[in-house]
Amino acid sequence: MFLITIILPFLIVLTILVLIHEFGHYLTAKKFGIKVEEFGFGFPPRMFGKKIGETIYSINWLPIGGFVKLYGEDNAGGGSVRKTNNEPATDLKRAFFARPAWQRATIVLAGVVMNFILAVVIISYLFAVPGVALPSKNIKIEEVSAGSPAQLAGLLKGDEIISVNGQKITTTDKFISITHSSEGKNLSIEFTRHGQESLVNVVPRTNFPKGQGPLGVAISSIQIIKYPWYQAPFYGTAEALKFSWMILAGLGGMVTDLVTHGAPPKGVAGPIGVAQLTGQAVSIGVEATLWFVAILSLNLAVVNVLPIPALDGGRLFFILIELVTGRKVPQRYETMSHAVGLVVLLSLILVITLFDILRLISGQSLLPKM
Repeated sequence: MFLITIILPFLIVLTILVLIHEFGHYLTAKKFGIKVEEFGFGFPPRMFGKKIGETIYSINWLPIGGFVKLYGEDNAGGGSVRKTNNEPATDLKRAFFARPAWQRATIVLAGVVMNFILAVVIISYLFAVPGVALPSKNIKIEEVSAGSPAQLAGLLKGDEIISVNGQKITTTDKFISITHSSEGKNLSIEFTRHGQESLVNVVPRTNFPKGQGPLGVAISSIQIIKYPWYQAPFYGTAEALKFSWMILAGLGGMVTDLVTHGAPPKGVAGPIGVAQLTGQAVSIGVEATLWFVAILSLNLAVVNVLPIPALDGGRLFFILIELVTGRKVPQRYETMSHAVGLVVLLSLILVITLFDILRLISGQSLLPKM
């Protein structure tokens, strides 16, 4: 059961995100005529590989990422590749290092762009077809119980609460608190119905059936946002940009807390934590799963574009240095930085995974408690 509900959905989602990301590198490299040596899912050692044309398509034993191996990429700063006797001389022109800096930068950024586009497509679909449930400052009545004080006062499903006894209502908690503290007392409720403002007086009951409140209404601060298909991509792009900024700000705050206060990162999940969240999203439904995939894709895009060695942003950083100075960074320095960066990243993944395991053992959830 654990395999079907958690591991399998996680591997499917991870496969989609990785393949979309690496497909961006693959497509742009092919477009520029650069030789793609291998397109791999997961990290080596290799489990299975098949060569089609000049490219090996492989599945590797560590299913936590993927890669596209470009000819001459590891020597991007050195400007050379090891030539074998059987290697055509024309292949040297197809090496990654030999291409203009703008082409290399485009290839490096292509994976990030593909992850962002995937998120935009998913969010746009959700905006256009089922609609998206988003928090709102408007408190809407979703249900009115028969014979309740609210029904007797004339309140209807769909009415939006503006204020209670002159106090503006912007949260469901505040509305519930006021009605419970005013049982048996008169309340003046201001609301809107079809754009028209109205006012009613109602007395919350002190004794009420189980499952109902003093007023006998069910309320919500969630609204369903839906746009025509031709508008959805614009709103989808805006929403993806907003979430990307939130992710970036969250990462910045996490690093700041770690450096200034030594506080361990909170709300960060490794492979085990992401697998757990994937299972929870799948159990809720298709729309929740799509939202989760979109947010995960944006996380992958934002993290990868950061100037961290071994990631796309780290490679882009060295290309930008070349563009500014007009000289390539010596290959040994770039190779060393990426090697160190990879060790640090893998160590960080290991530490976070240990936290995930401890969280599972203690029964804690990654989701915030409401």
